[in-house]
Amino acid sequence: MSNASNLSSFIWSVADLLRGSYRQSDYGKVILPFTVLRRLDCILKPTKDKVLEEFKKRTAEGVDPTPFLTRIAKQSFYNSSPLDLNKALAQPTQIKANLLSYINGFSSNVGDIFEKYEFDDQIDKLANADLLFLVAKKFSEIDLHPNQVSNADMGLIFEELIRKFAELSNETAGEHFTPREVIRLMVDLLFHGDSEALSKPGVIRTLYDPTAGTGGMLSIAEEYLTGPNGLNPDATLIVSGQELNPESYAICKGDMLIKGQDISNIKFGDTLKNDGHAGVKFDYGLSNPPFGVEWKKAEKEVKDEYERLGFAGRFGPGLPRISDGSLLFLLHLISKMREPEKGGGRIAIVLNGSPLFTGGAGSGESEIRKWVIEQDLLETIIGLPTDMFYNTGISTYIWVLSNHKAKERKGKIQLINASEFFQKMRKSLGSKRKELGETDIERIIKLYGEFDENENSKIFDAQDFGYTTITVERPLLDEEGKIVISTKGKTKGNPQADSNLRDTENVPLKENIEEYFKREVLPHAPDAWIDKEKTKVGYEIPFTRHFYVYKPPRALSEIDTELKKTTDKIVEMIRGLSA
Repeated sequence: MSNASNLSSFIWSVADLLRGSYRQSDYGKVILPFTVLRRLDCILKPTKDKVLEEFKKRTAEGVDPTPFLTRIAKQSFYNSSPLDLNKALAQPTQIKANLLSYINGFSSNVGDIFEKYEFDDQIDKLANADLLFLVAKKFSEIDLHPNQVSNADMGLIFEELIRKFAELSNETAGEHFTPREVIRLMVDLLFHGDSEALSKPGVIRTLYDPTAGTGGMLSIAEEYLTGPNGLNPDATLIVSGQELNPESYAICKGDMLIKGQDISNIKFGDTLKNDGHAGVKFDYGLSNPPFGVEWKKAEKEVKDEYERLGFAGRFGPGLPRISDGSLLFLLHLISKMREPEKGGGRIAIVLNGSPLFTGGAGSGESEIRKWVIEQDLLETIIGLPTDMFYNTGISTYIWVLSNHKAKERKGKIQLINASEFFQKMRKSLGSKRKELGETDIERIIKLYGEFDENENSKIFDAQDFGYTTITVERPLLDEEGKIVISTKGKTKGNPQADSNLRDTENVPLKENIEEYFKREVLPHAPDAWIDKEKTKVGYEIPFTRHFYVYKPPRALSEIDTELKKTTDKIVEMIRGLSA
């Protein structure tokens, strides 16, 4: 860790060169791609000459050199340029052209990273500011070969840099950066139920994040499982992800490359519009999709899949309103869970409060909740403290879902209220004013693991969140106060309903509707009836209500005494002024 911290500080010192020419929030646009470049430069150095010979030979033969070059390079990528970083620096007046030529020599899977970083633009900007040679020279002085800096340490360095740059750009950090302690909690929850299987020698698992951002969830999950102090350093975690933002994608892919992951598993693009991992299932899933963001840009593709494939696609249960796509990401992640007969899948996703209750019975949101709960997929929801994220102070919730629940959790849903488990930060970062300490995470995991009822943990039957919406009709009366009889349609011969008196009632799913109607409606409207054709079943999760604790108001005498003290004090002050 100390090696990683020192190297991180050294790389960070490049910021001193950028100061004045770059905004702090833009330092990462230079430092991150240069770090990736230097790492790759060092990795490819031992095989560089042989790769160039092979490239020359295969090009002359007119065949695709890729498989030959990757074999010789012993990597999933290569560089066919005769230049490397030091050779590019050997001609200071040609540094810009040399660097561009060198970067263009990378295989397309790596060239993609620099393209998304828009590294050419940064090289141009650095050259115009007379900084390009100085920055490139600085990076050429550090040895980032895996023999000197392991993949694990390199990953820590890159993580540290990403974190620092995210903190410097508070205004946008939340879009691409999930607080690390929230990820650690999610990973803990995800792996908790499988810790015995995960500790077996040589175990291999897959993990996926459809909104990968800079890859924080993938990195922390890997560190948790296979890191030096992880659950099982002999395990292998194969990570996959997809990201829409080009810069975040480049950072994520660069991070995965540095850590030795297969970067072909990191896809670019809109997950909802174009699933980059179509047909692939995973053991675990993690996601922090954008809160309350409309899905209009993907509307055509999502609706087409919904109508064409139904439950054979990702969105069979329903579509939410266009203004909030959170539940689409939930459905997408569920569709990626490994089948139960093949070991099953577990996922954890952060959502805002809206998906808990938005939309009445029959709406897209309610139909999605209904399907998720009736399929017995929802295991636990944890309510986090407010002010946890960088770009919003709203309440957020971690949903944990599994298609192979433990026996004691079958048919049950646990709600954990962790809204008071936090420590205040010494310095706010954007909207983030609170963080989860180690003891807070331990308390939450303990509540989850013990699966008991107490003031912070409630356990419900799945049906407890269901309700039936019944439509209550009352007869239309004519001017003489007589009931109007319908003369057409399905209601012919029966009393005609007065639309102005129409009402609805939500009856808990466990209750008998007729008994509820007799008890709650008929005493107040003896002529009412239920229009059964309009009856719908809905689901909502009133999280806050289940943890509400009634606090009786203070006694009037106590309030009167307090008011009298205050008014006496004011009178005394006025007397003092007029004396």
